[in-house]
Amino acid sequence: MGLSDGTGGPDGTGGPDGTTQPDRTGRRGAWGVIAVVLLIGVHLVRGGTGDLQGAGPPQPLAAAAPDGTRAGVAALAPVPVPPPLPASPPVRVRVPAVRIDAPVTAVGLDPDGWIEAPPPEDDRLAGWFTGAVTPGERGTAVVVGHVDTPGGRAVFYDLGAVGKGHRVEIARRDGRTAVFAVYGVEVVPKEGFPAERVYGDAGVPELRLITCGGTFTEEGGYAGNVVVSARLVEVR
Repeated sequence: MGLSDGTGGPDGTGGPDGTTQPDRTGRRGAWGVIAVVLLIGVHLVRGGTGDLQGAGPPQPLAAAAPDGTRAGVAALAPVPVPPPLPASPPVRVRVPAVRIDAPVTAVGLDPDGWIEAPPPEDDRLAGWFTGAVTPGERGTAVVVGHVDTPGGRAVFYDLGAVGKGHRVEIARRDGRTAVFAVYGVEVVPKEGFPAERVYGDAGVPELRLITCGGTFTEEGGYAGNVVVSARLVEVR
């Protein structure tokens, strides 16, 4: 399904009217605003298959805590960080440890100013948010994906099983592959989402992979989001 559900920001305020939108050059806009629309946008309906009515997708440690507190965040051991790459859109995302290997499409904002999601009819497709940098550039790149759809498991179903030290490989259109090392895996609540911490510029190339997570609510959606944080460690 699409990203615009018309609910506004997580604190009951905000939304497309009067907000600062990200520019279209691939650079960051107002991250607080981006976080509001992004996390609404990843609020997806759980499928009706027998498997998904059981335990559901993997979650980081303490992910099922009622308050949706963060879990699994750890510091990345000191490693040399390669120089930032020039801009080049991603074409594929791979996380070998959890068998994620998917094409990437560009997703932006819809006419109402909300983040678009990858089309649900192609549940193996991830989306790079064009309002942020491209993976490998200085700053924080963002790739989103469905955890499940009405048809069953989707591209980021196993994202919650990612662990510290796992590698995320982003193949870019320029032929280079940006390799990121995971240093944090957490579930954050959609209410009061910590945008500055998740999306802030650390001064080096970083990546966030995001999908739905946490408790599945009676309203038909997830209360939180799985956020995987990673830093550039290699360029191939």
